[in-house]
Amino acid sequence: QAEEELKEACARQALQLQEMGRRERLLTADVGRAKEQLESFKTQVMRVCSPAAAGIAGKAVTEQQVIEKVRQISEENQQSHEREKRLQEELSSRLLKEKEVSANVEVFKKSLQELQ
Repeated sequence: QAEEELKEACARQALQLQEMGRRERLLTADVGRAKEQLESFKTQVMRVCSPAAAGIAGKAVTEQQVIEKVRQISEENQQSHEREKRLQEELSSRLLKEKEVSANVEVFKKSLQELQ
């Protein structure tokens, strides 16, 4: 009976090992697909961010290149927002001055009409 139980335990262990091997192969395939997708994504990012850099024939794009390009674009975006804010403030200031001038012109016109 002990021998029979040992055989059953060995058979269960063998099935578990087979299942673990199958899962390992699936995981390895998933990792390979993920690596391919990452390379494709990096290339797409570089193509969008810097067509000249992505055009280097057959050269793999590194994560660092992608990070630097994204950082550069982010900084440019921030600078653009700051410039837009300054221009909005300048425009508001000029509009306020224009309103003041218009009001002064109206006062001047009214005074001129009163004098006539």
